[in-house]
Amino acid sequence: MKITRIETFLAPPRWLFARVETDDGVVGWGEPVVEGRAEPVRAATEVLAEYLVGQDPLRIEDHWQVMTKGGFYRGGPVLSSAVAGLDQALWDIKGKVYGQPVYQLLGGPVRDSIRAYAWVGGDQPTEIREAVAAQVEAGFTAVKMNGSGRMAPLATRADVRECLLRAEAAREVLGDTRDFALDFHGRVSPANARRILPLLADYAPLFVEEPVLSDHLHCLPDLVTASNIPLALGERLFSRREFLAPLQAGIAVVQPDISHAGGISELRRIAALAEVYGAQIAPHCPLGPVALAASLQVAFTTPNFLIQEQSIGIHYNKEADLLDYVADAEPFRFVAGSLVRTERPGLGVEVDEAAIRAAASRGHTWRNPVWRHDDGSFAEW
Repeated sequence: MKITRIETFLAPPRWLFARVETDDGVVGWGEPVVEGRAEPVRAATEVLAEYLVGQDPLRIEDHWQVMTKGGFYRGGPVLSSAVAGLDQALWDIKGKVYGQPVYQLLGGPVRDSIRAYAWVGGDQPTEIREAVAAQVEAGFTAVKMNGSGRMAPLATRADVRECLLRAEAAREVLGDTRDFALDFHGRVSPANARRILPLLADYAPLFVEEPVLSDHLHCLPDLVTASNIPLALGERLFSRREFLAPLQAGIAVVQPDISHAGGISELRRIAALAEVYGAQIAPHCPLGPVALAASLQVAFTTPNFLIQEQSIGIHYNKEADLLDYVADAEPFRFVAGSLVRTERPGLGVEVDEAAIRAAASRGHTWRNPVWRHDDGSFAEW
């Protein structure tokens, strides 16, 4: 069996799909994308395709080593995301060849269902109660929201209060048996984080995500000791080596993205590294159906899995939604806020190729917003 063709498709709202075809007619799908930088990832995927075409698709680990290390210059989000999507597609092919879900090839399942959380916004504190209540009504047992909007490096009392009001509102709706997570989104400076984290303790968030930017990982030890709230990060880290220092600092939850951090192959290694430190894994995944399906394959076979992000109905998906690109939505049907394990081969998702090709004819040029403070200076989004 040989790889004969690799195609890429820019599809709304902000995704990139890769299709890997073999001479036996087996097709694998992946999502190699950096949100807002899909075009450079597409170019990197096409460069890596020069190596993969003509190769045996079943030699996944060898291909991963060559794709990540075969160039003199290595690493970074663009290359690691291109590798990630192709790695997903190769695992999809391998599962289909052997007639098994990928989680069986990874050692078999350790759980039957995957708890997921729903997104409820939070850039503004208004309507949090209604948004959380709607997700509870839909059956979710956990939600996530932004902890703040734009925030100055040294926050005002009003900014701090707004953050606390979000947490208070969510907790009042959820009660003590459901969870919420707060995403600081890199908007909160180390000084603000040290101030706010202890004040959030009474509301017992499941975790606080990206308490500081990945540029400020050296600040993590101080933040870990600042409060008893579990800290989480990782969507902007791209290899197990980059996760080592945060784990040594004491973060409780790692959040690698299967479309950024080297795919299924590297996500498993990051999870194993986290297990050494007693940390849980909550994969980042505000992306499309292939990325979510690949994340689930890892989650089913990972002992220290905590909870899964998913993007169905998320506010980013204005032109298309995750389910628009699948021929069968059953693998993404929620039961009491969880996704149930299936026996479907490969990644377990049946991609609607016609829908993806039609969407690619429109393409997209999605870019994240650029925020500014009141004085006109750059603000973290």
